[in-house]
Amino acid sequence: MYAVTDPTTGEVAELYPTAGDAEVEAAVTAAHAATGWGRTSTVAERSTLLRRLGDLHAEHRAELAASIVREMGKPLAEAEGEIDFCVDIYRYYADHAEEFLADEPLDVASGPGSAVIRRSPLGVLLGIMPWNFPAYQVARFAAPNLALGNTIVLKHAPQCPATAALLERLFTKAGFPSGAYVNVYATNEQIAGVIADPRVQGVSLTGSERAGSAVAEIAGRHLKKVVLELGGSDPFIVLSTDDLDAVVDAAVAARLDNTGQACNAAKRFVVVQDLYDAFVEKFTARLLAGATGAPLSSAAAAENLGCQVDGAVAEGAVLHTEGERRGAYFPAGVLTGLTTDHTAARQELFGPVAMVFPATDEDDAVRIANDTPYGLGSYVFTTDPAQAERVADRIEAGMVFVNGVGAEGAELPFGGIKRSGFGRELGRPGTEEFVNKKLIRTVA
Repeated sequence: MYAVTDPTTGEVAELYPTAGDAEVEAAVTAAHAATGWGRTSTVAERSTLLRRLGDLHAEHRAELAASIVREMGKPLAEAEGEIDFCVDIYRYYADHAEEFLADEPLDVASGPGSAVIRRSPLGVLLGIMPWNFPAYQVARFAAPNLALGNTIVLKHAPQCPATAALLERLFTKAGFPSGAYVNVYATNEQIAGVIADPRVQGVSLTGSERAGSAVAEIAGRHLKKVVLELGGSDPFIVLSTDDLDAVVDAAVAARLDNTGQACNAAKRFVVVQDLYDAFVEKFTARLLAGATGAPLSSAAAAENLGCQVDGAVAEGAVLHTEGERRGAYFPAGVLTGLTTDHTAARQELFGPVAMVFPATDEDDAVRIANDTPYGLGSYVFTTDPAQAERVADRIEAGMVFVNGVGAEGAELPFGGIKRSGFGRELGRPGTEEFVNKKLIRTVA
């Protein structure tokens, strides 16, 4: 059910009708018809539309942010920051699309003539988006693909129907033709049919492992390219520091982003033994003091996190927390006394609860960091540049950030390995996923 449910009260504020089968068919038909625009328009023309879309996000910043807060409880300042990042993404692709999509000459060694690789669109793409970053996730998927000339059918999370509708209006207002970007309130069963539709050439999903597995299975059966971003349990490794307070501040920021509901938030803090006690003391105090007081996205999300935390405590972990659980509100907390044998150590805790692990040395820290089914992002803090390079190379993840947090950018690729999914979004690699790299060889 597509509904706006206020997470602070649990009350349903608005209901949106689920699309009928004819409506879903019309969405795919419109997107397929718009592929003619994608193949005949120039990169410069599409870049102009992206730039206008970014400007419209800036103009509607307050409205978009308010919608996000209302639907999933994000603190207002963070919702505004999310829109600012969207503006950066659309403008970045507007500025760099021609560079990324220019013909690539090849050195021909097999005979006379010349050869180039020409990047052209595949056609209709399906995007399946989550609730935790309702505008940013769309921008991350839509910007490179619209720059390329692909068209988009977008299924947003059921929690975010109002934001989904507002975004579609902005795409239209920016001047994208009918069908270039189509929002549809489809069911999971209808989406299975969309994936199977021969007019649809690829699927990008950000969401749970279960959803990713289901989508990949259907897509594979029908030979469709898939990009999956399925969450993570990112390690935050502390090996050495000459300013523990600054490292702790970074750790708190990395855990509390979006009230802890970010796939690439730091969730497992791995600290060498000689810094462990001081880190835990400072980190616990600042995490509890720094909690925003915002709710999680729903009471169900809080209940699920509670089950994970209670399970860890039942297995011997110690929970340091203040406050009480109530509805969608979940107090910040720190779990200590953990080893990689604990069930929670191999789970993703989606909320303001951190797990802290002691490590005997660098090798042990890397072992703990890699002992996870996930491989999205990671953070390494050290004063030794050689150690930073060495550890970054050893970490099994799609992204490593050294001595900093919140360092994502429109120009930087985003994605993971293992059960965190595959494929990349943003940066130049974001244009390389759903593209026909056509070889044109001229012999004479």
